[in-house]
Amino acid sequence: MRLQGKVTLITGSGSGIGQSSALLFAKEGATVIVNDLSEEKGRETVSMITEAGGDATFIQADVTNPDSVKAMVEQAIAAYGRIDVLFNNAGISGVGAIHEIEPDAWDRVINVNIRGVYLPCKYVIPYMMERREGSIINMSSCIAEIGLARRASYSATKGAVLALTKSMQVDYAKYQIRVNALLPGTILTPFVENYLRTSYDNPEEGYESLKKRQLSGDLGRPEDVAKAALFLASDESRFMMGSPLYIDGGTTFGKDV
Repeated sequence: MRLQGKVTLITGSGSGIGQSSALLFAKEGATVIVNDLSEEKGRETVSMITEAGGDATFIQADVTNPDSVKAMVEQAIAAYGRIDVLFNNAGISGVGAIHEIEPDAWDRVINVNIRGVYLPCKYVIPYMMERREGSIINMSSCIAEIGLARRASYSATKGAVLALTKSMQVDYAKYQIRVNALLPGTILTPFVENYLRTSYDNPEEGYESLKKRQLSGDLGRPEDVAKAALFLASDESRFMMGSPLYIDGGTTFGKDV
């Protein structure tokens, strides 16, 4: 029960890595506030947790909307009195080189992946400052450290999240708030499964191509990232501050030639 007694808020936890993290956090004793733009998906996560004997509640909010995020945080504080762990997991991908991306598509990725980290932090941090404790986990990506074809908007946002994490840590260390980042490689989430179906004539060939990016020879699973998030959420990582944690199957620092 590594999160016994902790109140945790996970954005974008209706599916994929967020859902896996919510299930694992609850299993480890946390009260989980499930957030998602989709009420159906969010409530599905809550049902999975409660059926397993865990404690969870759903709060719908758009992480790009200040009023929506503020209301979510105020509702959580009213219900539980505090938020011990904030996991900024919500995000979307973007495909295309700079000259291929339309401004609206660029802005959408920027808004969700950067503004969607900024706003929850803005409204949660004052409560953490008051209590002088807390753990914030920001979802970056190993793409922040490497070049990858036709991922301009996505890589820009994930690089920004990593830089933001380091800057935040300097600002809030004196309040005993830890801020760290997760840098996954390619994870077999519902988004990636849909990408394979829609982007390749033969999805299996696409899957084999993606596997070659990583020394592991396979894609990661949402549970792999959830376990890393659990570590950062728990007191076991108390001496990690402003750190990137790689869960990338060897993508960033290895190359098999």
